[in-house]
Amino acid sequence: MEILNKLRNLDAYPKINEDFYSRSLSGGFITIVSSVVMLLLFISEIRMYLYAATETKLIVDTSRGEMLRINFDVTFPAIPCSLLSVDTMDISGERHYDIRHDIVKKRMDHLGNVIESKQDGVGAPKIERPLQKHGGRLDHNESYCGSCYGAETSDDHCCNSCEEVREAYQKKGWGMTNPDHIDQCKREGFIERVKEENGEGCNIDGFVEVSKVAGNFHFAPGKSFHGSFSFLQDLLGIQTDNYNISHKINKLSFGKEFPGVINPLDGFNGFNKSSVKWTHTTTSGMYQYFIKVVPTIYTDIRGCKIYSNQFSVTEHFRDADAYPKPPSGVYFFYDFSPIKVIFTEENASLLHLFTNVSAIIGGVFTVSGIIDAFIYHGHRAIKKKMELGKHS
Repeated sequence: MEILNKLRNLDAYPKINEDFYSRSLSGGFITIVSSVVMLLLFISEIRMYLYAATETKLIVDTSRGEMLRINFDVTFPAIPCSLLSVDTMDISGERHYDIRHDIVKKRMDHLGNVIESKQDGVGAPKIERPLQKHGGRLDHNESYCGSCYGAETSDDHCCNSCEEVREAYQKKGWGMTNPDHIDQCKREGFIERVKEENGEGCNIDGFVEVSKVAGNFHFAPGKSFHGSFSFLQDLLGIQTDNYNISHKINKLSFGKEFPGVINPLDGFNGFNKSSVKWTHTTTSGMYQYFIKVVPTIYTDIRGCKIYSNQFSVTEHFRDADAYPKPPSGVYFFYDFSPIKVIFTEENASLLHLFTNVSAIIGGVFTVSGIIDAFIYHGHRAIKKKMELGKHS
């Protein structure tokens, strides 16, 4: 019993008999308000506990030898698919012209309706049996081999399609300005196809993979290739100096998508700032986007990592009348930031939840008690002064 009495003396919360309690209307009102506040704060804390918070960290990017995937979906309302090509190059000297794999082109009419969707380039399927072998007759046992019309790199070099002839010309640095005289092009109906698509637009959707070094990729009217001093356009004799390069970037991203990513060029209308769906202005020249790519790693709550990128962009337009005359097209110049961003999803611990809930209950209860005491004693003081005034 002595031990129990000593334990009873340690009670930090002495009880007061109910006869000494004085309940007030203001106290009841403050109790209701404080209870509602505690409930709202408790719900807010539970939401923060259930939903993961994202922590951001910046480190120096030390990765090497990686590849970069560029995803794009761009619409050109005034350039036909037969003339539109995708090319890439970087500061290491690596170049790829007229990229076709992993790219889908959609022919579109002047209203923006899709006419045809295709993955291959312009022209009919490859002709396996052309009429000539390097300009001569075929012997009975010889396999068929199309002429490259002077662009052969060896005696065994064959060009069995119009596209192979064009590629051979590109390697030589020649412009194929007279395709009517090339048998493969005539048999495939290449020229007729180009003329058929005159006045159409094109949507080009897909991705390219490039080395993780500074470079550019661009959409240009015609087959681009590298000459001795400048980039030339092999356009089958079609001049594109005044070609309308109005465009809409439906999507542009670098790497995989991750939660919360913002791609600043998605839905951007080049030359058309209005909300009109398919109208475009007649503009020719070189449209340039200068992009700073920021490597990013996103780690979700399960620990799965998504290696991606964010980017910022500025734009610039060079008119076709400028000197020196710029090549027509839409060019994306990209460079990389030396800083890598790491996003990590984290859930708050259960102990953290209990700590915050206890702080909410204790804090609201204490503040409410201070307010109640201030109102109660203030009311009593005013009432006492009023009573003294009446007696006087």
